Amino acid sequence: MDHDIPADLADYLVELDEFIEREIRPLEEADDNIRFFDHRREDARTDWDRDGLPNREWEDLLAEARRRADAAGHYRYPLSAELGGRNGTNLGMAVIREHLAARGLGLHNDLQNEHSIVGNNVGLLLMLEYGSEEQKAEWVPHLLEGTRGFAFGITEPEHGSDATHMETSAVRDGDGWVIRGEKCWSTNAKWASHVIVHALTAPDGKPGHRSSCFIVPMDARGVYYQEMAGKDLWTQSSTGSIMLDGVRVSEGDLLGDLDEGFRVMAQTLNGGRLFIAALSLASLACALDRVREYAQEREIMGGPLGRYQRVQDVVLDMDIALEQGLTWLVDLCNRYDAGTLDRESAAKVKVECSRRASDLLTLAMEVCGGVACFDEFGLSRHHRDLFVCRVGEGSNFALKGFATRPLMPSITLD
Repeated sequence: MDHDIPADLADYLVELDEFIEREIRPLEEADDNIRFFDHRREDARTDWDRDGLPNREWEDLLAEARRRADAAGHYRYPLSAELGGRNGTNLGMAVIREHLAARGLGLHNDLQNEHSIVGNNVGLLLMLEYGSEEQKAEWVPHLLEGTRGFAFGITEPEHGSDATHMETSAVRDGDGWVIRGEKCWSTNAKWASHVIVHALTAPDGKPGHRSSCFIVPMDARGVYYQEMAGKDLWTQSSTGSIMLDGVRVSEGDLLGDLDEGFRVMAQTLNGGRLFIAALSLASLACALDRVREYAQEREIMGGPLGRYQRVQDVVLDMDIALEQGLTWLVDLCNRYDAGTLDRESAAKVKVECSRRASDLLTLAMEVCGGVACFDEFGLSRHHRDLFVCRVGEGSNFALKGFATRPLMPSITLD
């Protein structure tokens, strides 16, 4: 679908496509690597002796794709030119993510484990924005080279998607802090060297100014990690719980200003919700291309399936939702880059794009019939992934709660 984007960004998408065809697709097709992407992929990627985590062959292949992308100047796109990037914007990242995901499943981009030839680099961007000069000097080289990485400790068992309420606390003790609490649904914490913990530091402070963020080593004394086994969706992504039992950190481990941790987390969550909206629209774009092609080719009762008005309704509704979603997302990404994006708007676009894409993809599968159940047809995987988009970065029902507050300010919503 055509959509107005800056000319330089449109040119960059062409450059990315050329790189994929030149460097990534041949790697994908070599040595039966295609087994990681066809109907065999779940078994080919999985180490069943490690509780279903990705196996070494799959991880090595992803690492090689990232290495090639980094060598070609793509992996660090959102970073400054000084750090080997292209000074990319959040608008650029959203458009690129949508473009790559809309190409379909491949080594260039994989939703299940957040792999991409254009790196998200959330932890590094947070360090550049909120880290002290001493922290940047220590951390930036490691984050660039991948020798260290962050997970995020935001969600808690009793508070779900509401980052403003928590039980995890950091109490001042001498020249440092002692952290106690539990975090859950921490993505890829299995491979992270450190976790950024969002903890209560001023219980009696004003809302939004009661918490702080701390950098905690995953191997620190008092840190206990438990992989959340049994997932049936996004199985290639590690998800776990982190228990913090009297973990001592220093003043130098504070990321950002004291009692301003919500600001750090809000930036992370706002960006993540725009990211989820872009992924949802990418799945919708893939489904639209597949359905309109099938509706024109499939002969039924003496003519093409697409001649029926109900089929046309579904196809047009998908196109309208995609157009509306992209227009909205572009506007919010520009606001995010300008530093004026509020969390309610980020929540609303995530809720609406994931909901509409998921609902319409269900209808698209019904239009196509039984063939939509086959993996090679390409819709069933997107259908599964879109459920995760509805609950990832905050479940849609939870996000609707706080997004409603500005609309009814006289009502206290628990």
